[in-house]
Amino acid sequence: MFIQTEVSSDPDLVKFLPGRTVLEGKEVTFSDPVSAARSPLATRLFDIESVAEVAFGDDFVRVTKLKDGDWQLMKPAILGAIMEHYVADLPTILDDEADEEEEDFDPADSDIVTEIKDLLSTRVRPAITESGGDLKFRGYREGRVIVEFIGSAYTYRTGVENLLRHYVAEFAELVDYRDSKPKPGLETADGKTVQKLFDEKINPSVATHGGHIALVDVQGDTVYIRLEGGCQGCGMADVTLKQGVEVEIKNAVPSIAHVLDVTDHDGGANPYYQPGK
Repeated sequence: MFIQTEVSSDPDLVKFLPGRTVLEGKEVTFSDPVSAARSPLATRLFDIESVAEVAFGDDFVRVTKLKDGDWQLMKPAILGAIMEHYVADLPTILDDEADEEEEDFDPADSDIVTEIKDLLSTRVRPAITESGGDLKFRGYREGRVIVEFIGSAYTYRTGVENLLRHYVAEFAELVDYRDSKPKPGLETADGKTVQKLFDEKINPSVATHGGHIALVDVQGDTVYIRLEGGCQGCGMADVTLKQGVEVEIKNAVPSIAHVLDVTDHDGGANPYYQPGK
């Protein structure tokens, strides 16, 4: 993914052009992290030091920095945040109307879906939103409940599974919305080789520490991964990635040049992790 930048007469303002539609037909501005809570991308950008304002238009992301901010330090982080957002395939802005349109379930299961949505809204979301995250119902198929974890919400996954298993007799599996969409790169020879490596070698090893590593996608010479469970927010995550996982992947598939972590580490439960600025 190639992201262009466009400077303006204002030295504190830069436009980032990801080469795809950002927010069709309108422009929205967020002036602080609180107002940005309904936008996964804006939330990522406000996590970067010295970001003062974020705006989205049809084909751009506009970032305004604080006067003492340094673009040389900020631009790589902003480019990384935008790329991670699109790799994770998240919406630019969450709104109730769009969420309703994206719900996928058989009308015959409407009673089950109503029960699941009620549990999520009354017993799960209040706790998650209080910690700065969110969770959206996305679908239900043959016992598989599809939800979207936003921000710190992923740390509640086990609790959500246990709740649904206890109250919903039909419940079989909780599926992360990000993993429910087809990714052609995973069906390539390289993708299948990397997935086999994860299944047979890497994940059995990290599982002994309560962690899991998901293969998000394979695009060209780049592998995208997400650290979950005990790996999310772990202070040793970068060492694990660089000295372990990345080496194993490149040994298995020599054509892979880059391994990128798209994990929301700020949402991790490990108290010893200190996010870099």
